[in-house]
Amino acid sequence: MAGPARLFGERLLAWFDRHGRRNLPWQHPRSAYRVWVSEIMLQQTRVDTVIPYFRAFMERFPDVAALARAEADEVLHHWAGLGYYARARNLQRAARIIVERHGGVLPCEHAALESLPGIGRSTAAAILAQAYGQRAPILDGNVRRVLARHAAVEGWPGASRVQARLWEIADLRMPDLRPADYTQAIMDLGATVCTRHGPACDRCPVTDDCAALVQGRVADLPMPRPSKALPVRTRWAGLVRSPDGTYLERRPSSGIWGGLYSLPEADDPDTVRAWVSCRWSQAREAIPSLARIGHSFSHYRLDLHVLRFDLPAGACGIMEGEGAIWYKPGLAIRVGLPAPIERFLNDRGISDDGTNG
Repeated sequence: MAGPARLFGERLLAWFDRHGRRNLPWQHPRSAYRVWVSEIMLQQTRVDTVIPYFRAFMERFPDVAALARAEADEVLHHWAGLGYYARARNLQRAARIIVERHGGVLPCEHAALESLPGIGRSTAAAILAQAYGQRAPILDGNVRRVLARHAAVEGWPGASRVQARLWEIADLRMPDLRPADYTQAIMDLGATVCTRHGPACDRCPVTDDCAALVQGRVADLPMPRPSKALPVRTRWAGLVRSPDGTYLERRPSSGIWGGLYSLPEADDPDTVRAWVSCRWSQAREAIPSLARIGHSFSHYRLDLHVLRFDLPAGACGIMEGEGAIWYKPGLAIRVGLPAPIERFLNDRGISDDGTNG
Protein backbone atom coordinates (compact mmCIF):
# COMPACT_ATOMS: atom_id res chain seq x y z
CA MET A 1 0.00 0.00 0.00
CA ALA A 2 1.52 3.33 -0.99
CA GLY A 3 1.03 7.06 -0.88
CA PRO A 4 -2.54 8.43 -0.61
CA ALA A 5 -4.05 5.02 0.06
CA ARG A 6 -1.86 4.52 3.14
CA LEU A 7 -2.51 8.05 4.33
CA PHE A 8 -6.26 7.54 3.92
CA GLY A 9 -6.25 4.75 6.50
CA GLU A 10 -4.00 6.59 8.91
CA ARG A 11 -6.11 9.74 8.83
CA LEU A 12 -9.33 7.82 9.19
CA LEU A 13 -8.08 5.88 12.21
CA ALA A 14 -6.85 9.08 13.86
CA TRP A 15 -10.30 10.59 13.33
CA PHE A 16 -11.97 7.46 14.68
CA ASP A 17 -9.92 7.66 17.89
CA ARG A 18 -11.45 11.08 18.53
CA HIS A 19 -14.91 10.89 16.99
CA GLY A 20 -15.79 7.28 16.18
CA ARG A 21 -18.66 5.29 17.62
CA ARG A 22 -17.09 2.93 20.15
CA ASN A 23 -20.04 2.23 22.44
CA LEU A 24 -22.44 0.43 20.14
CA PRO A 25 -24.15 -2.54 21.84
CA TRP A 26 -22.63 -5.13 19.48
CA GLN A 27 -19.15 -3.87 20.39
CA HIS A 28 -19.51 -4.69 24.12
CA PRO A 29 -19.08 -7.57 24.36
CA ARG A 30 -17.87 -8.14 20.80
CA SER A 31 -18.35 -11.64 19.41
CA ALA A 32 -18.73 -13.09 15.95
CA TYR A 33 -22.40 -13.84 16.65
CA ARG A 34 -23.20 -10.33 17.84
CA VAL A 35 -21.30 -8.73 14.96
CA TRP A 36 -23.09 -10.99 12.49
CA VAL A 37 -26.58 -10.20 13.81
CA SER A 38 -25.83 -6.47 13.88
CA GLU A 39 -24.53 -6.51 10.31
CA ILE A 40 -27.66 -8.27 9.05
CA MET A 41 -29.90 -5.82 10.92
CA LEU A 42 -27.91 -2.84 9.62
CA GLN A 43 -28.46 -3.79 5.99
CA GLN A 44 -30.54 -0.89 4.62
CA THR A 45 -31.41 0.17 8.19
CA ARG A 46 -30.03 3.02 10.30
CA VAL A 47 -28.01 2.41 13.46
CA ASP A 48 -30.45 4.33 15.69
CA THR A 49 -33.30 2.14 14.43
CA VAL A 50 -31.37 -1.09 14.88
CA ILE A 51 -30.11 -0.58 18.46
CA PRO A 52 -33.36 -1.35 20.37
CA TYR A 53 -34.13 -4.29 18.08
CA PHE A 54 -30.63 -5.65 18.56
CA ARG A 55 -30.84 -5.45 22.34
CA ALA A 56 -34.20 -7.21 22.44
CA PHE A 57 -32.99 -9.83 19.98
CA MET A 58 -29.86 -10.55 22.03
CA GLU A 59 -31.88 -10.85 25.22
CA ARG A 60 -34.09 -13.50 23.66
CA PHE A 61 -31.49 -15.19 21.41
CA PRO A 62 -28.14 -14.70 23.19
CA ASP A 63 -26.19 -17.13 21.04
CA VAL A 64 -26.28 -19.12 17.82
CA ALA A 65 -27.78 -22.18 19.51
CA ALA A 66 -30.70 -20.20 20.96
CA LEU A 67 -31.46 -18.70 17.56
CA ALA A 68 -31.19 -22.07 15.81
CA ARG A 69 -33.66 -23.85 18.09
CA ALA A 70 -36.23 -21.02 18.28
CA GLU A 71 -39.59 -21.14 16.55
CA ALA A 72 -39.59 -19.23 13.27
CA ASP A 73 -42.65 -17.25 14.38
CA GLU A 74 -40.82 -15.95 17.42
CA VAL A 75 -37.80 -14.88 15.37
CA LEU A 76 -40.07 -12.99 12.98
CA HIS A 77 -41.90 -11.48 15.95
CA HIS A 78 -38.63 -9.99 17.22
CA TRP A 79 -37.82 -8.76 13.70
CA ALA A 80 -41.22 -7.17 13.00
CA GLY A 81 -40.74 -3.49 12.17
CA LEU A 82 -37.21 -3.84 10.76
CA GLY A 83 -38.51 -4.84 7.34
CA TYR A 84 -36.83 -6.97 4.67
CA TYR A 85 -37.97 -10.11 6.49
CA ALA A 86 -35.93 -12.45 4.32
CA ARG A 87 -33.02 -11.26 6.46
CA ALA A 88 -34.56 -12.84 9.56
CA ARG A 89 -35.41 -16.09 7.80
CA ASN A 90 -31.90 -16.35 6.38
CA LEU A 91 -30.40 -15.51 9.78
CA GLN A 92 -32.12 -18.47 11.38
CA ARG A 93 -31.35 -20.78 8.45
CA ALA A 94 -27.69 -19.83 8.77
CA ALA A 95 -27.77 -20.35 12.55
CA ARG A 96 -29.00 -23.91 12.08
CA ILE A 97 -26.25 -24.61 9.53
CA ILE A 98 -23.65 -23.16 11.91
CA VAL A 99 -24.84 -25.46 14.68
CA GLU A 100 -25.00 -28.52 12.43
CA ARG A 101 -21.76 -28.03 10.46
CA HIS A 102 -19.55 -25.68 12.49
CA GLY A 103 -20.17 -26.66 16.09
CA GLY A 104 -22.15 -23.50 16.82
CA VAL A 105 -19.22 -21.19 15.96
CA LEU A 106 -19.24 -18.79 13.02
CA PRO A 107 -16.52 -19.73 10.53
CA CYS A 108 -13.48 -17.48 10.30
CA GLU A 109 -12.91 -18.07 6.57
CA HIS A 110 -14.44 -15.78 3.95
CA ALA A 111 -15.68 -18.54 1.65
CA ALA A 112 -17.34 -20.44 4.50
CA LEU A 113 -19.09 -17.31 5.75
CA GLU A 114 -20.25 -16.29 2.28
CA SER A 115 -21.74 -19.76 1.74
CA LEU A 116 -24.22 -19.14 4.57
CA PRO A 117 -27.71 -17.82 3.75
CA GLY A 118 -27.94 -14.03 3.81
CA ILE A 119 -24.19 -13.39 4.03
CA GLY A 120 -22.63 -11.71 1.02
CA ARG A 121 -19.13 -10.52 0.32
CA SER A 122 -19.33 -7.30 2.33
CA THR A 123 -21.11 -8.83 5.33
CA ALA A 124 -18.59 -11.68 5.46
CA ALA A 125 -15.76 -9.15 5.37
CA ALA A 126 -17.34 -7.10 8.16
CA ILE A 127 -17.54 -10.18 10.38
CA LEU A 128 -13.93 -11.14 9.63
CA ALA A 129 -12.62 -7.64 10.29
CA GLN A 130 -14.64 -6.81 13.40
CA ALA A 131 -14.89 -10.22 15.08
CA TYR A 132 -11.70 -11.97 13.96
CA GLY A 133 -9.36 -9.03 13.33
CA GLN A 134 -8.68 -9.99 9.71
CA ARG A 135 -7.89 -7.48 6.98
CA ALA A 136 -11.05 -7.72 4.86
CA PRO A 137 -12.40 -4.60 3.08
CA ILE A 138 -16.15 -3.99 3.12
CA LEU A 139 -18.42 -2.17 0.70
CA ASP A 140 -21.76 -1.34 2.29
CA GLY A 141 -23.85 1.68 1.29
CA ASN A 142 -22.01 4.18 3.47
CA VAL A 143 -18.60 2.93 2.34
CA ARG A 144 -19.58 3.06 -1.32
CA ARG A 145 -20.53 6.71 -0.89
CA VAL A 146 -17.26 7.62 0.87
CA LEU A 147 -15.09 5.89 -1.72
CA ALA A 148 -17.08 7.05 -4.73
CA ARG A 149 -16.57 10.63 -3.60
CA HIS A 150 -12.97 10.33 -2.47
CA ALA A 151 -11.90 8.74 -5.76
CA ALA A 152 -14.52 10.53 -7.92
CA VAL A 153 -15.85 7.25 -9.32
CA GLU A 154 -18.30 7.76 -12.18
CA GLY A 155 -21.51 5.77 -12.54
CA TRP A 156 -24.15 4.18 -10.34
CA PRO A 157 -22.45 2.04 -7.62
CA GLY A 158 -24.90 -0.80 -8.22
CA ALA A 159 -23.58 -1.35 -11.75
CA SER A 160 -21.17 -4.29 -11.90
CA ARG A 161 -18.37 -2.31 -13.55
CA VAL A 162 -18.60 0.50 -10.99
CA GLN A 163 -18.86 -1.92 -8.10
CA ALA A 164 -15.75 -3.78 -9.23
CA ARG A 165 -13.84 -0.49 -9.27
CA LEU A 166 -15.06 0.39 -5.79
CA TRP A 167 -13.91 -2.99 -4.46
CA GLU A 168 -10.43 -2.26 -5.82
CA ILE A 169 -10.40 1.12 -4.10
CA ALA A 170 -11.71 -0.37 -0.84
CA ASP A 171 -8.85 -2.85 -0.82
CA LEU A 172 -6.23 -0.21 -1.62
CA ARG A 173 -7.34 2.09 1.17
CA MET A 174 -7.69 -0.47 3.95
CA PRO A 175 -4.63 -0.51 6.25
CA ASP A 176 -3.01 -3.68 7.54
CA LEU A 177 -3.37 -2.65 11.19
CA ARG A 178 -6.53 -2.27 13.30
CA PRO A 179 -8.98 -3.77 10.78
CA ALA A 180 -11.91 -3.73 13.24
CA ASP A 181 -11.43 -0.04 14.06
CA TYR A 182 -10.90 0.91 10.41
CA THR A 183 -14.06 -0.94 9.37
CA GLN A 184 -16.13 0.85 12.00
CA ALA A 185 -14.40 4.14 11.14
CA ILE A 186 -15.25 4.12 7.45
CA MET A 187 -18.85 3.15 8.21
CA ASP A 188 -19.05 5.94 10.79
CA LEU A 189 -17.59 8.46 8.35
CA GLY A 190 -20.30 7.68 5.82
CA ALA A 191 -23.06 7.66 8.41
CA THR A 192 -22.15 10.85 10.28
CA VAL A 193 -19.96 13.05 8.05
CA CYS A 194 -19.96 11.99 4.39
CA THR A 195 -23.75 11.75 4.38
CA ARG A 196 -25.93 11.49 1.31
CA HIS A 197 -27.34 14.99 1.75
CA GLY A 198 -25.50 17.92 3.32
CA PRO A 199 -22.15 16.21 3.97
CA ALA A 200 -19.97 17.94 6.56
CA CYS A 201 -16.82 18.22 4.46
CA ASP A 202 -15.34 20.70 6.95
CA ARG A 203 -15.23 17.88 9.53
CA CYS A 204 -13.94 15.15 7.23
CA PRO A 205 -10.43 13.80 7.91
CA VAL A 206 -9.74 12.90 4.25
CA THR A 207 -10.70 16.11 2.44
CA ASP A 208 -7.14 17.01 1.44
CA ASP A 209 -7.19 14.56 -1.45
CA CYS A 210 -10.95 14.05 -1.94
CA ALA A 211 -11.35 14.18 -5.71
CA ALA A 212 -15.07 15.00 -5.56
CA LEU A 213 -14.37 18.00 -3.29
CA VAL A 214 -11.55 19.24 -5.51
CA GLN A 215 -13.79 18.95 -8.57
CA GLY A 216 -16.80 20.52 -6.84
CA ARG A 217 -18.85 17.37 -7.37
CA VAL A 218 -19.60 16.16 -3.84
CA ALA A 219 -23.35 16.59 -4.35
CA ASP A 220 -23.21 14.67 -7.64
CA LEU A 221 -21.43 11.56 -6.36
CA PRO A 222 -22.13 8.77 -6.06
CA MET A 223 -24.35 8.90 -9.11
CA PRO A 224 -27.97 7.85 -8.48
CA ARG A 225 -29.60 4.79 -9.89
CA PRO A 226 -31.20 5.51 -13.27
CA SER A 227 -34.70 6.72 -12.49
CA LYS A 228 -37.60 4.36 -12.93
CA ALA A 229 -41.13 4.97 -11.74
CA LEU A 230 -42.37 2.40 -9.23
CA PRO A 231 -45.28 0.39 -10.60
CA VAL A 232 -48.42 0.18 -8.46
CA ARG A 233 -49.77 -3.25 -7.57
CA THR A 234 -53.41 -3.25 -6.48
CA ARG A 235 -54.61 -6.03 -4.18
CA TRP A 236 -57.74 -6.69 -2.10
CA ALA A 237 -57.86 -8.05 1.44
CA GLY A 238 -60.49 -9.22 3.89
CA LEU A 239 -60.61 -7.84 7.44
CA VAL A 240 -62.70 -10.51 9.19
CA ARG A 241 -63.49 -9.49 12.77
CA SER A 242 -65.18 -11.33 15.60
CA PRO A 243 -65.18 -11.07 19.42
CA ASP A 244 -62.24 -13.49 19.25
CA GLY A 245 -60.12 -11.08 17.21
CA THR A 246 -59.15 -10.51 13.58
CA TYR A 247 -58.48 -13.42 11.28
CA LEU A 248 -54.89 -13.56 9.96
CA GLU A 249 -53.15 -16.10 7.76
CA ARG A 250 -49.49 -16.97 7.50
CA ARG A 251 -48.06 -15.86 4.18
CA PRO A 252 -45.90 -18.20 2.07
CA SER A 253 -42.28 -18.34 3.20
CA SER A 254 -41.02 -16.81 -0.04
CA GLY A 255 -41.96 -13.41 -1.39
CA ILE A 256 -43.01 -10.16 0.25
CA TRP A 257 -43.69 -10.46 4.01
CA GLY A 258 -42.75 -14.13 3.74
CA GLY A 259 -43.67 -16.20 6.81
CA LEU A 260 -45.50 -13.34 8.53
CA TYR A 261 -49.17 -13.28 9.46
CA SER A 262 -51.36 -10.90 7.48
CA LEU A 263 -54.85 -10.36 6.12
CA PRO A 264 -55.99 -12.84 3.47
CA GLU A 265 -55.59 -11.30 -0.01
CA ALA A 266 -56.90 -11.73 -3.54
CA ASP A 267 -56.66 -9.99 -6.90
CA ASP A 268 -60.21 -8.58 -6.82
CA PRO A 269 -62.99 -7.75 -4.31
CA ASP A 270 -65.40 -10.42 -5.55
CA THR A 271 -62.88 -13.16 -4.80
CA VAL A 272 -62.47 -11.83 -1.26
CA ARG A 273 -66.24 -11.72 -0.71
CA ALA A 274 -66.68 -15.26 -2.08
CA TRP A 275 -63.83 -16.57 0.08
CA VAL A 276 -65.33 -15.04 3.25
CA SER A 277 -68.91 -16.20 2.58
CA CYS A 278 -67.70 -19.74 1.84
CA ARG A 279 -66.06 -19.97 5.27
CA TRP A 280 -68.42 -17.91 7.42
CA SER A 281 -72.04 -17.89 6.32
CA GLN A 282 -72.89 -15.42 9.13
CA ALA A 283 -70.34 -12.86 7.95
CA ARG A 284 -71.76 -9.42 7.19
CA GLU A 285 -69.88 -6.85 5.18
CA ALA A 286 -69.59 -3.65 7.19
CA ILE A 287 -70.69 -0.31 5.81
CA PRO A 288 -68.64 1.62 4.94
CA SER A 289 -66.53 -1.36 4.04
CA LEU A 290 -63.51 -0.02 2.25
CA ALA A 291 -60.20 1.00 3.81
CA ARG A 292 -56.80 1.26 2.17
CA ILE A 293 -53.22 0.49 3.13
CA GLY A 294 -50.41 1.91 1.04
CA HIS A 295 -46.82 0.69 1.33
CA SER A 296 -43.74 1.09 -0.88
CA PHE A 297 -41.32 -1.76 -1.46
CA SER A 298 -38.04 -1.46 -3.32
CA HIS A 299 -39.53 -2.46 -6.66
CA TYR A 300 -43.24 -1.57 -6.47
CA ARG A 301 -45.89 0.24 -4.44
CA LEU A 302 -48.67 -1.79 -2.85
CA ASP A 303 -52.18 -0.35 -2.88
CA LEU A 304 -54.14 -2.70 -0.62
CA HIS A 305 -57.92 -2.24 -0.51
CA VAL A 306 -59.45 -3.74 2.63
CA LEU A 307 -63.03 -4.99 2.90
CA ARG A 308 -64.47 -5.35 6.42
CA PHE A 309 -66.57 -8.26 7.58
CA ASP A 310 -68.09 -8.81 11.03
CA LEU A 311 -68.87 -12.13 12.68
CA PRO A 312 -71.14 -12.74 15.67
CA ALA A 313 -69.82 -14.45 18.80
CA GLY A 314 -69.20 -18.16 18.34
CA ALA A 315 -69.24 -18.00 14.54
CA CYS A 316 -65.50 -18.26 13.93
CA GLY A 317 -65.62 -21.80 12.58
CA ILE A 318 -61.91 -21.87 11.68
CA MET A 319 -59.89 -22.40 14.81
CA GLU A 320 -56.40 -21.12 15.40
CA GLY A 321 -53.87 -23.42 13.79
CA GLU A 322 -50.47 -23.55 12.22
CA GLY A 323 -51.49 -21.32 9.33
CA ALA A 324 -54.17 -19.09 10.87
CA ILE A 325 -54.79 -17.13 14.06
CA TRP A 326 -57.35 -14.84 15.61
CA TYR A 327 -55.38 -11.74 16.51
CA LYS A 328 -56.18 -9.09 19.11
CA PRO A 329 -53.94 -5.99 19.15
CA GLY A 330 -52.13 -5.53 22.44
CA LEU A 331 -52.01 -9.19 23.36
CA ALA A 332 -48.57 -10.74 23.74
CA ILE A 333 -48.91 -12.96 20.70
CA ARG A 334 -45.44 -14.00 19.61
CA VAL A 335 -45.79 -14.05 15.85
CA GLY A 336 -44.48 -11.69 13.22
CA LEU A 337 -46.77 -9.20 11.51
CA PRO A 338 -45.80 -6.81 8.70
CA ALA A 339 -45.39 -3.35 10.22
CA PRO A 340 -48.06 -1.69 7.98
CA ILE A 341 -50.58 -4.41 8.86
CA GLU A 342 -49.76 -4.25 12.57
CA ARG A 343 -50.20 -0.45 12.58
CA PHE A 344 -53.49 -0.84 10.75
CA LEU A 345 -54.80 -3.41 13.24
CA ASN A 346 -53.54 -1.50 16.27
CA ASP A 347 -55.49 1.50 15.01
CA ARG A 348 -58.57 -0.78 15.12
CA GLY A 349 -58.51 -1.37 11.40
CA ILE A 350 -60.18 1.78 10.14
CA SER A 351 -61.33 5.14 11.35
CA ASP A 352 -64.87 6.44 11.25
CA ASP A 353 -64.51 7.94 7.77
CA GLY A 354 -63.43 4.63 6.23
CA THR A 355 -59.72 5.38 5.79
CA ASN A 356 -56.89 3.64 7.51
CA GLY A 357 -56.08 5.30 10.84
